[in-house]
Amino acid sequence: MKSLTMICALIVGIFAGGVRAEQGADEQLIALLQGFEQLQGGFVQTQYGPDEEAAVATSRGTFRLLKPRYFSWRIEDPDRQLVLADGEFIWHHDLDLETVTRRPLSSQDAVSPLQVLGGDTDILRSDFDISVTGKGRFRLQPTAGNPGFRELTLIFSDSTVSGMEIVDNLGQRLFIELVDVQTTPVLRPADFNFTPPAGADLFFHDQ
Repeated sequence: MKSLTMICALIVGIFAGGVRAEQGADEQLIALLQGFEQLQGGFVQTQYGPDEEAAVATSRGTFRLLKPRYFSWRIEDPDRQLVLADGEFIWHHDLDLETVTRRPLSSQDAVSPLQVLGGDTDILRSDFDISVTGKGRFRLQPTAGNPGFRELTLIFSDSTVSGMEIVDNLGQRLFIELVDVQTTPVLRPADFNFTPPAGADLFFHDQ
């Protein structure tokens, strides 16, 4: 479940747009976040332990995003998992274990990376210290709330995000490389509908 938390934290992370050199780091990032409405692509995510000496795990998959409340993060290798937001609930489907977990999308009372990456400008301005640490690199450090991470870095290439790093509260780092990013796919809310498969064990945390 720890890995799932980190995965959820990093769902929805691809951006495009222009910024002005005279803007502060927070306004530059906000401008980038406002440069898209929907997107899709693939990812390769690698998890490292606190010592950073070697990768603990690597997984691959695809993602889709439709602002403001829809996303899909599908891990295809080495195991098969789906994390999906349908506008009302967040679903986690472990295809190998045949389990489905559901939580209300609005039930999260902590500041989440999903809100940050989704472009919640009020939260970005009030709850994070944002700095530029290199060309195309934005580091976000929480100053309020109770996020599940210590530090989040967004990495841009040619005004489009190409990677993300998150350091959790135990010092473990997750790096995600985003590939084949499309910023103008044709997505609809219906594309994020989810029905639990027959025979799966269901765990609904909203009842």
